[in-house]
Amino acid sequence: MFSSALKSLSSNITANYTIASAPSSTAGAWKVFDGKKKSTGKAVSIFVFDRKSLEHQGGGLESRSSASSKRKIHDEVVERLKKEASSLARLRHPNILELAEPVEDTRNGGLMFATEPISATLAGLLGEEDDDHKLRSNHGRIGRYTTEEADVDSKVVTINELEIQKGLLQVAKGLEFLHESAGLVHGNLTPEVIYINQKSDWKISGLGFSGPPDGSTAPSNTPPIALSELLYHDHRLPRNVQLNLDYTSPDFVMDTNISSSADMFSLGLVILALYNSPHESPLHTGGNIATYKKVFSSSSSVPAASNNFLSTKPLPRQLLTDVLPRLITRKPAQRMNARDFQQCSFFDNILMSTIRFLDSLPAKSSNEKSQFMRGLPRVLEQFPMSVLNKKVLPALLEETKDRELLALVLNNVFKVVEILPSKQRAFTDTVLPQLRDLFHSTSTKGGSVDRDVSKEPGLMIVLDNIGLIAENCPGKSFRDDILPIIQLGLESPIHSVVDKSLTCLSSILGILDFSTIKNDLFPIVANVFTKTSSLSIKVRGLETLGILCAGNPTISSSRTNAPNGAILDKYTVQEKVVPLLKGIKTKEPAVIMAALTVFREVGKIVDSDFLAMDILPTLWGFSLGPLLNLEQFQAYMTLIKAMSSKIEQDQTRKLRDLASNSTNGSDNVRSNDLMSMPSNDPFVSSTTGEGDFERLVLGKSDASRPQAQRLQTANTSSPTWPNSAGSMSSVLHSQQGSSSRAITPDHALSSFATLQPSSPPSSAGNIQFGTRGWNSMQPMQPIQSMQSMQPLQPSTRQTTDAVSNPWMSPPTSNLSSNAWVTPPPTSTSKAWSNPPGAPTGFANMDSMMGKPASVMRTTSFGIPPPPPTTNKGGTNTGLEKYESLI
Repeated sequence: MFSSALKSLSSNITANYTIASAPSSTAGAWKVFDGKKKSTGKAVSIFVFDRKSLEHQGGGLESRSSASSKRKIHDEVVERLKKEASSLARLRHPNILELAEPVEDTRNGGLMFATEPISATLAGLLGEEDDDHKLRSNHGRIGRYTTEEADVDSKVVTINELEIQKGLLQVAKGLEFLHESAGLVHGNLTPEVIYINQKSDWKISGLGFSGPPDGSTAPSNTPPIALSELLYHDHRLPRNVQLNLDYTSPDFVMDTNISSSADMFSLGLVILALYNSPHESPLHTGGNIATYKKVFSSSSSVPAASNNFLSTKPLPRQLLTDVLPRLITRKPAQRMNARDFQQCSFFDNILMSTIRFLDSLPAKSSNEKSQFMRGLPRVLEQFPMSVLNKKVLPALLEETKDRELLALVLNNVFKVVEILPSKQRAFTDTVLPQLRDLFHSTSTKGGSVDRDVSKEPGLMIVLDNIGLIAENCPGKSFRDDILPIIQLGLESPIHSVVDKSLTCLSSILGILDFSTIKNDLFPIVANVFTKTSSLSIKVRGLETLGILCAGNPTISSSRTNAPNGAILDKYTVQEKVVPLLKGIKTKEPAVIMAALTVFREVGKIVDSDFLAMDILPTLWGFSLGPLLNLEQFQAYMTLIKAMSSKIEQDQTRKLRDLASNSTNGSDNVRSNDLMSMPSNDPFVSSTTGEGDFERLVLGKSDASRPQAQRLQTANTSSPTWPNSAGSMSSVLHSQQGSSSRAITPDHALSSFATLQPSSPPSSAGNIQFGTRGWNSMQPMQPIQSMQSMQPLQPSTRQTTDAVSNPWMSPPTSNLSSNAWVTPPPTSTSKAWSNPPGAPTGFANMDSMMGKPASVMRTTSFGIPPPPPTTNKGGTNTGLEKYESLI
């Protein structure tokens, strides 16, 4: 309904403002809508009057009046309402309703103007309280006005004693301005013309009946009040566009005298309405002048001290004895004026004095402001919540423009937020925008921020209260508006501000997500830690790094990306935090011990190999600091031992896991495959003997050979490692009866049998050594230089070849035809064991790499070139047969 009406009321205001679809309140003939200016977003209240509302007042108007008479009456009402709005444009005072846009005529003959945002009228507020009281009385329910602190929302205004005192004082200031500065008499002061804005300030409007007093000689643009017209009540018009006789002074009705004292009589009736239940004037005239005069004809029907001023509730003592008798009196000369009213004892208390000082704070000196701000915290808790939220807090924020008082003002601001029950709403809606304007600097100079050092004390107060801010600021707002302020503190040239910024970080980590901490916050902390020359900030930076690595128990696990609840992930700790610790140059014990705490937390995050390779060496370097005492050194040694133990346990567990995994056979297969790989060692020959080669090229089968010859050929094969999975496996299983590792056997070398020369089986089937044995063998000595050595030639198996081999040892008569065959393990002797006095395999390797030849021995790991053997039978070997054949 109202939205369609607004569309028909086309004006400049509708073009430049967004207007709510439904009215928020009603003020006399006006409908009040919430609005915002499109260009700036500034909140306003839009007052709208529709001329058609006058035509709804009974059908008699249309039938008994002519069209011209009807139009004349409507025009008078419109002119009176236009005068009300126009007067606001000429009158500027803190307690007069502030005009934002002047009154405009709409296409349908209506009116529209904009003012500062208001919450309600005093009449509307009192009416709501009456309805709430009836609801509680009838149904036993608790209403909104049961307690003063029930609700401090900006759109809800509560009534309490301090609110009444503050509001009446503001009305008196407004009347003082009208009477003494503007030279006007309001003429119709009622609860309907007293507006309450969003700061809970009471403001006067409804100046449609105002005019200069009788006998005024001061020039005025306002025409005189025509009492004959005002006192005449036309039943065809709404009562809200006519004079309200219930709040009118007898000066108007009975004396036809216009003076400022008439407004003071009306003020006394407004005070009684505030304390009455229901909230209404003690005068009930019904808009009839005859009834009004009848009321004043009897003393019992006139408010007086003798009848408690016809109040249905007890009145405050100061009002009853000092104020009301000097307001509600028949003689105007006995009434106090607006200035005297402000000095009465009703306003004589510490809270009202504080509010008065707040109102006049811009006019106070710097010294007075400073003393006031220092003492204000002692009385803040005595204020009602609604006054704190809507009066005190906005007044304090207005003073943040004074840089000298910024720290004191912000200290009181956070004290108020802490007291309020709706902390989050008060901070987010009121305080946060002011902090954003204060500390989000946008001016740059030479590519860097032009820092205002006068704000540093205020910044310190903000950092002191960062815990309160974190509790009452949503995550997104904190990241966008508060985190830049903390970053500003970290970059401050004042060390105490930087120290406070680092200290407060533990309070905010639960709000920020992992990405913000890692990418936005940690780099700044690292930069401060690296560049600072202050020992205290260095220590504080290490404490902060320890928190980032250790985590916070209050932080949800979903906000972390590291084990043990740590805030930073393992990569960041290893690649960025640890290099910061390694870069510490100072040897001051405070720094070194602070670093110990960080190392302790780092050790809970990183892997064991990183501990061994990167952390432990650094810890050892720090532990040997020349300035550490015994206790500090022992603290480092405790951590070093704990980390070393962790490394040992992790490595042991890892190796045990590998060993246990090999029991399933997969590692055995891999080990045997590796052991059976073909060798490229020139000293390791193929298992194929010469006889095999002979049979291969002559085309003879193995079955046609005698069994003794086949056995001899098998035993005269060249020395070699076992080349099959079965041979090696059988050797190892014969030793331990368990699985073997893939590469290196888990046995000492001394536990393996040394490779021993073997001869073809004799008639007795035994393998015998030469008569000289191992102890009597002479070391092989070269008889010519390496340059003159001839390439090795195939052996002819004759004893005369011994002379031509400079590396062969003296022959023995008891050696078999092939003394270098690796004997198979027997059941009576340990395979791989060395005879007494024989060197180990790796020692023989050393001898082949240049050690003296005198220590060279034939062992299982170092096999010299095989000496030629003597063919006792005189038959040619397979190779000689091959040579003779071709």
